[in-house]
Amino acid sequence: MSKVEAFLTRDEEQAIVEAIGKAEKNTSGEIRVHLENGSSHKDEQSQQFAMSPLERAVEVFHQLDMEKTHERNGVIIYVAVSSKQFAIYGDKGIHDKVADTFWDSAKEVMLSHFKNGNFKQGLIEGILKAGDQLQKYFPHQEDDTNELSNEISKG
Repeated sequence: MSKVEAFLTRDEEQAIVEAIGKAEKNTSGEIRVHLENGSSHKDEQSQQFAMSPLERAVEVFHQLDMEKTHERNGVIIYVAVSSKQFAIYGDKGIHDKVADTFWDSAKEVMLSHFKNGNFKQGLIEGILKAGDQLQKYFPHQEDDTNELSNEISKG
């Protein structure tokens, strides 16, 4: 079993998917979680190049076509499983309205749980915090549709 597959149990993954649904009930924002072994890839010139978790989050964000939401308010929570590093990245619609420190409180709650090895709870609380923050700028709309899957993606 890969590190990614062993990172969370099936029940833990389901709890995270449920947290995404709960967070999205209060906002038109769209939240996804992506897990993969690490954030490095080979660069053709140097033969090895490690991306930061944030750089990789941006790359995965676009690979998953998350920029195609109506309000450009998609959010990815990226986790590099082997290093236990993570990043939160929000689309242009969010960053046009918020300060650079917008995700700090969600990152802090996640980090406190990750340090204790409680990855499920860290992700759940980070997701719920992100949903609360998004609600201020992107409240849930009556005609809101779920534009992105709530399922955890893996790489």
